[in-house]
Amino acid sequence: MTDTLKISVGQLNPVVGDIDGNTAMALAAWQDATAMGADLLVLTELFLSGYPPEDLVLKPAFLAACRTGAQELARQTKGGPAIILGSPWAEDDKVHNAILLLDDGEIAAVRYKVELPNYGTFDEARVFQPGPLPGPVDFRGVRIGMPICEDIWIEDVAECLKETGAEILITPNGSPYWRDKAARRVQVAVARIVETGLPIIYANQFGGQDELVFDGGSFGLNGDRTLAFQMPQFCNDIAMTTWRRGADADDGEPGAWRCTGGPMADLPDEPTADWMATVIGLRDYVDKNHFPGVVLGLSGGIDSAICAAIAVDALGADRVHCVMLPYRYTSDASLDDAAACARALGVRYDTIPIEQAVTGIGSMMAPLFSGREPDITEENIQSRVRGTALMAISNKFGDMVVTTGNKSEMSVGYATIYGDMNGGFNPIKDLYKTEVFRLAAWRNENRPDGLLGPAGAVIPQNIIDKPPSAELREDQTDQDSLPPYDALDDILECLVEHDKSVAEVVGRGHDRETVTKIERLLYIAEYKRRQAAPGVKITRRNFGRDRRYPITNRFRDRT
Repeated sequence: MTDTLKISVGQLNPVVGDIDGNTAMALAAWQDATAMGADLLVLTELFLSGYPPEDLVLKPAFLAACRTGAQELARQTKGGPAIILGSPWAEDDKVHNAILLLDDGEIAAVRYKVELPNYGTFDEARVFQPGPLPGPVDFRGVRIGMPICEDIWIEDVAECLKETGAEILITPNGSPYWRDKAARRVQVAVARIVETGLPIIYANQFGGQDELVFDGGSFGLNGDRTLAFQMPQFCNDIAMTTWRRGADADDGEPGAWRCTGGPMADLPDEPTADWMATVIGLRDYVDKNHFPGVVLGLSGGIDSAICAAIAVDALGADRVHCVMLPYRYTSDASLDDAAACARALGVRYDTIPIEQAVTGIGSMMAPLFSGREPDITEENIQSRVRGTALMAISNKFGDMVVTTGNKSEMSVGYATIYGDMNGGFNPIKDLYKTEVFRLAAWRNENRPDGLLGPAGAVIPQNIIDKPPSAELREDQTDQDSLPPYDALDDILECLVEHDKSVAEVVGRGHDRETVTKIERLLYIAEYKRRQAAPGVKITRRNFGRDRRYPITNRFRDRT
């Protein structure tokens, strides 16, 4: 029995499906932990497979590869620190979300996740079987409970571990970012400590996986609910923590384990966290899918400007290509603003007028459209020509197209399918228009560590100040057909984030006719959102995984 444990916590960035790469990453982390003098290295949920593996775990070959990777990692790490890490695990014709203890060259213990989340971004009940309530594992005379992620969001698992002799809880997590998530995790951990009196080590994954961003922010709490250690958010990190049995404490059980050494990082404020999530989401989507860089249309408007800034912060200016695609309605101010933004960011910037292509399509369609007045059809042709041009650049040079529609536009369908919705990824898909403006102003005043873009004003102030416009007809502004964005976003937040009734939204001071119109637009735009590029999840309820509505839908709220 030991009275001291040196535990390294790794919040790393595994890639879904890259079992060999993830195994090599775990081995490198183990070597770092060995150099630190650790007894134990803690990695995160489903580390070997990457998280979330989704339907990959239905493939027997994938499960076999995960088992082989775990066995090989155990063999290669014999004689040093033990490792706790996650992997899919097939046993007795069942597939589990499992945690493995690798020690002395063997898989010394396996525990299964009990509470399989089946809401929002999570769909684990579809592919995994729940395990039985677990008991602790014996590690060098210390009884360690290993609840997996969602298991600490309920009482049963932690209480069972306490009742069966656990002395400390180590919980590996794949917990994705949304606003205020870090505080919520601590609240949940505190609740488990209140019930059990046991200290908790909370290890969380880092990195982007499709629309999810895992923000790290791993932490520990002592049995008296004081903060034991805090790792930073939004970065790869391996930290050493030291735990002693019976260390002095003002509160807590006599002889309990207590952290006597570990990092104490400061966590970012909300705008910093939101910005870092968009940057990491885009960076990992581009890099993990092996794109050389990105290309996007730079219109002189706020949405494309902020996406260009995010792309440069994520990838560096040399991997970002901006293209102005002007037509007769493009203002001189937009031309100047787009060029100024490109200069501030230091990106390649090209201008490709679309007059010839739009005129050609107009001439081609003229016999069929004869006798009909110009309308949104001609506006959409402009957008689709731009989308086609950007996709042609992508096909020719290999760069991924970044699409730039914000959540307000995606909500009410004010984005052109097969036009400005063309692209592989959208970093601002889950940011309302008012949030886009706030973040753009924030980025001009702030540059957090880890960004590749320049400091200072990267988005010209004129872009932030001028009325938004798609510039698809003369003197057009967004407010020609939509309420002001402050009002629109409040209505949308009520309808999308909180499922409020029309009557409740009207009760906040909004016009009933306007609310009814926005609700209708929200429903009828569902078919567009089904075909939209993935984008970073920022809010609790993003379009796609979190909010699943039928395309064919006649319901309207009459309250």
